[in-house]
Amino acid sequence: MFQDPAEPTKLVGFEVDLIEALAAELGMTTVFVQNQWDGLIPGLNRGEYDLAINGIEITPDRSQEVAFSKPYYLTFEQLTVRQGTVGLATLSDCRGKVVGTLHASLAERMLQAEGGVDIRTYEDEVSAYQDLALGRLDAVLLDYPIALYYAAPNPYLAQVGGPIGQLAYGIAMRKEDVALGNQINAAYERLVASGRWAEILAKWNLWTPVMADYLRQPAPQGVEPTGYLTYLKETYSETGLWTKVASYGKFLPLFFWGAVRTLQISLLSMLLAVSAGLLIALTRLYLPQPFRLLSLLYVELIRGTPLLIQLFFIFYALPNIGIKLSPLVAAVLGLGLNYAAYESENYRAGILSVPKGQMEAARALGMTHWQALRYIILPQSLRLVLPPVTNDFISLLKDSSLVSVITMVELTKVYTQVSATTFDYFGTGLIVAAIYLLLGLPFARLARWAEGKLDVEQVQSTKERRRTVVQPGQLRE
Repeated sequence: MFQDPAEPTKLVGFEVDLIEALAAELGMTTVFVQNQWDGLIPGLNRGEYDLAINGIEITPDRSQEVAFSKPYYLTFEQLTVRQGTVGLATLSDCRGKVVGTLHASLAERMLQAEGGVDIRTYEDEVSAYQDLALGRLDAVLLDYPIALYYAAPNPYLAQVGGPIGQLAYGIAMRKEDVALGNQINAAYERLVASGRWAEILAKWNLWTPVMADYLRQPAPQGVEPTGYLTYLKETYSETGLWTKVASYGKFLPLFFWGAVRTLQISLLSMLLAVSAGLLIALTRLYLPQPFRLLSLLYVELIRGTPLLIQLFFIFYALPNIGIKLSPLVAAVLGLGLNYAAYESENYRAGILSVPKGQMEAARALGMTHWQALRYIILPQSLRLVLPPVTNDFISLLKDSSLVSVITMVELTKVYTQVSATTFDYFGTGLIVAAIYLLLGLPFARLARWAEGKLDVEQVQSTKERRRTVVQPGQLRE
């Protein structure tokens, strides 16, 4: 399944058609939820969706975690090399070679079992085949349908050798959803009996002798591979430079909504970060020793662990103890609490940089300790920490790209989707880079303006330069 090259907001593919056909049989509606391929089953068990489908191989270890429908597609692994490569046509030939595959796939396990293979794993299939064409890999081992779409049309690549192994795709669902599983299997049997499933496979050029034997049906008559041919025409047709540039226009709505989601996540996360960071800094500086130690422990723990691990923990681990957060809340919480540790150090440095005499003078005037902090110390420290806080916001804006691992579709995720559909990482990459730049520039300018307003010495000197002293008997110039 992939974004429709002609209409990027629409998802197409033989598994999309299968789910829509099953939903029609059951009188249900479909709602698509985006997730990383290796996160499909964790997201399913977490309750983010009811079914997971995208070439998920039925394996013994996965069957212990989730329930599978009846296999809806049987296929094999296909080895792909660069044109002109010799002596590399079987799995055993991969020993001593650099071979790419999809992370957490059955192909990766086959390569690991073979031994002696330098395995490079990827999050998406297109990147693996591009690296193969660029000479970074000696071969790619992936499922036949993947090779058919992403490798076979490429004139620089060649599919070699015979079928390797056998695998079965199944629709994954939670083990407790027994009734749903029975409904899905019954609906699938009706699709097979009516010939509808065979027609869908033929439409996408995925009808094979293996499927004919499995379904015990002849090839559907009069069904052209329209889906596959349209895909080839939209993706691999030769176009001029300006035609290609003009084609980017149809992706702009996707980029726009990705940018809106990125900005939403970043603003909410930074608001949490600056608020929590100030609280942590004050705790560490002014509260009793036990609280200081807790704040120090928090800062060191957060700064010492990767943000990606923290996001995984919040989204996938916390439900094990009954805390289930929506993807947006988990993303904001993960980014905000991570950056709060860094903001607290900025605030602490800013507060400590204010001369101690300022506090003593405030207390001498009758202020309480907290009044002195609020009216004297914190305003001065804010002016000092504004530049690093602005830099942190721009960093957070870019780090928001990590939230795609918890089913959030933001700007970077849109980029990977579009580039995987168009096989164009260059042009779409320039567009996304420009959008990130445009998102960050206004905040950088705003910070510079605020720095100027808060720079007391500069403001005073400016006023003095503007002031004109008029002596008696003199005219104002």
